[in-house]
Amino acid sequence: MTRPKLGLIAGGGDLPQAVAQRCDAEGRDLYVVRLDGFADPHLTRWPGDDFGMAQIGAILKALKRSGCAVVCLAGIVNRPDFKTLKPDLKGASLLPGIVAAAAKGDDALLRKILSVFEAEGFAVEGADDILGGETLPAGALGAVTPTAEQMSDLKKALHIAEKSGELDIGQGAVVCDGLVLAVEAQEGTDAMLDRVAALPADLRGRPGQARGALGKAPKPIQDLRVDMPVIGPRTLENAARAGLAGVGGVAGRLILIDRPGVIETADRLGLFVWGETR
Repeated sequence: MTRPKLGLIAGGGDLPQAVAQRCDAEGRDLYVVRLDGFADPHLTRWPGDDFGMAQIGAILKALKRSGCAVVCLAGIVNRPDFKTLKPDLKGASLLPGIVAAAAKGDDALLRKILSVFEAEGFAVEGADDILGGETLPAGALGAVTPTAEQMSDLKKALHIAEKSGELDIGQGAVVCDGLVLAVEAQEGTDAMLDRVAALPADLRGRPGQARGALGKAPKPIQDLRVDMPVIGPRTLENAARAGLAGVGGVAGRLILIDRPGVIETADRLGLFVWGETR
């Protein structure tokens, strides 16, 4: 059965390319809305156009003109300065409601944006569904299993991430020897790991003496069709550079970008990747 044409609303990071590549593999028609300032330049290899974030009318028209029945929102999009946006007519009519939703938090903002597409008749498909359910399984993924001390750090990191998510702050946290080293906010996981890498060496691990763990968990109130946590090989490279012993998440609720690459990178670097059951 042929799947309906997908309109990919693409932000930054590796996830949009993974979605586009899966569409290629399945022979699924695709149109990419490349968001200015966020979408990776490599996305120009697929049919699509560049749009400003507030060109909502133009985006909706392009999706309909291209025959898209389904949309997927994927990739990193930092919250804009709404005062600097240049909306089209449709965007201008919707912007007050979007700004009001943003004041309530990122999850309220995402739900508002989803409602715009659904009101126009588009179905919304999660990136994990498009990728064939490539989410983190329970237990160890790869050759390395966490020690009791590392598992303790991971469980605390996941707990902190979940509590942070309840406040609509972020999806990740880093814990080393029971000490919380970082909590993810608007900067994203890679930037958070850069902060950890810049901490004094006695607070974190180092090459040959890895310590601590990164935990990523979805916000309890978020719509997983839009903002499920993600890790890929680059996440593991950054975790290793920060001196961490491994990375983990909630089994079934963390997207793996390039599963074989995640396993190869983890094994090469000697990091554990663990799926915690809930």
